[in-house]
Amino acid sequence: MKRTDVKDIYQALDCYDGKQVYVCGWVKSVRTSKDFGFIDFSDGTFQKSAQIIFDAKLDNFVDVSKLNAGSTILCTGNVKLTPENKQPFEIVATNVEVFCATDNTYPLQKKQHSVEFLREIAYLRPRTNLFQAVFRIRSVAAMAIHLYFQQNGYVYVNTPLLTTADCEGSDQMFKVTTLDFNNLPKDKDGKVDMSQDLFGKLAYITGSGQLHGEAFALAFNKIYTFGPTFRTENSNTKTHANEFWMIEPEMAFCDLEELMDIEEEMLKFVVNFVLSSCPNELELLDKFVSKGLLEKLNNLVSSKFVRVDHAEVIKILKAADVKWEFEPEDGGDIAKEHEKYITEYFGGPVFVKNWPKDIKAFYMKLNPDNKTVAAVDLVVPLAGELMGGSQREENYDKIVGRCKEMGVDMEPIDWYLNLRKFGSCVHSGFGMGFERLVMYLTGIENIRDAIPFPRTPQNCNY
Repeated sequence: MKRTDVKDIYQALDCYDGKQVYVCGWVKSVRTSKDFGFIDFSDGTFQKSAQIIFDAKLDNFVDVSKLNAGSTILCTGNVKLTPENKQPFEIVATNVEVFCATDNTYPLQKKQHSVEFLREIAYLRPRTNLFQAVFRIRSVAAMAIHLYFQQNGYVYVNTPLLTTADCEGSDQMFKVTTLDFNNLPKDKDGKVDMSQDLFGKLAYITGSGQLHGEAFALAFNKIYTFGPTFRTENSNTKTHANEFWMIEPEMAFCDLEELMDIEEEMLKFVVNFVLSSCPNELELLDKFVSKGLLEKLNNLVSSKFVRVDHAEVIKILKAADVKWEFEPEDGGDIAKEHEKYITEYFGGPVFVKNWPKDIKAFYMKLNPDNKTVAAVDLVVPLAGELMGGSQREENYDKIVGRCKEMGVDMEPIDWYLNLRKFGSCVHSGFGMGFERLVMYLTGIENIRDAIPFPRTPQNCNY
């Protein structure tokens, strides 16, 4: 008999009334009396579980009655609609096959577990209601991102994970080698001889696909990358991880103003898609994780994003009647507390643009004032920075000057600099950390809970 998904039953209740079904999944809990029992059952296809009723007519009634949470069962039964009950239907079992019965060492029980505890058993946490919601939303959000770009004529580019191009600063990137750590070859100056490595030079695991993405944007006009990136930052904050996923579009013939248009449109598209696709998941998260989540997401899609210069933001912060932990400074970065104040001040998402050149990357377009660059960060209520982007410097002499000014080694990126000589144009791009987006969509407060198996300092389990 063909297997039926619980999701299909929920989505077509009238069609399944009285129909025989075959379902396979996991026991969440069992309640029994002398002659019958109830199984809270999930097959992973829907946020809500199903209830299976079984009675003493089953040959293995006693065995089924003793099942622990986490046990795997294969059940044949008939669907009975129960509109008067909390659950709209139940499955009256005619046969229950026990495939794998857990014992009392199974760590997930019918109670609320802390997210800290669940991180310690990350291989099992997808079975909980919380992480079923989080990771289903993650999946739907990923689909929405691809859908937005594909519908708008972008080419999906797979940029390399192994690279010699230093985009984020080599001190932020993992080094890769095939050399024997216990017998490192040395050159005449006593330094490690990287010419004997597989690639013949120092290589990294990528911290960004941007540089390679720009090369494709200057051929296809509009491209995007969506893949894993890696940073060595030794940070234990709730918003940093050493392995995470990034969305990085690059657009030719696009200036800073148009870039902000695209960022706003894309974010609203993704949030709308998740709102319409994951009502049950969002309802659970709104109730148990982040009260007001649905209101926050609905407000975002109806908001007009404000655009304000970095210098103006600093003026607003300095004039605020607030005792800051980190005092705002001209030419300086803005902290989390500043981002929160600015979104509250303007009553919604804010694009902070035209940043001081001294705190931004070499590839950003130098503004006519020679003090700022055409960079922009999007800060959103309750989450802070969500995206960062810029108009890229299209002038060869200017980008070379910035590299020299900032001490950037130009030899590994000569090909990237050459793009400014071989058919250059105004172009822009941005990056969005996917886990940051998942946190925003779910109300989850820690990035470790927005990715299946987190990689953070002193933590590389599983």
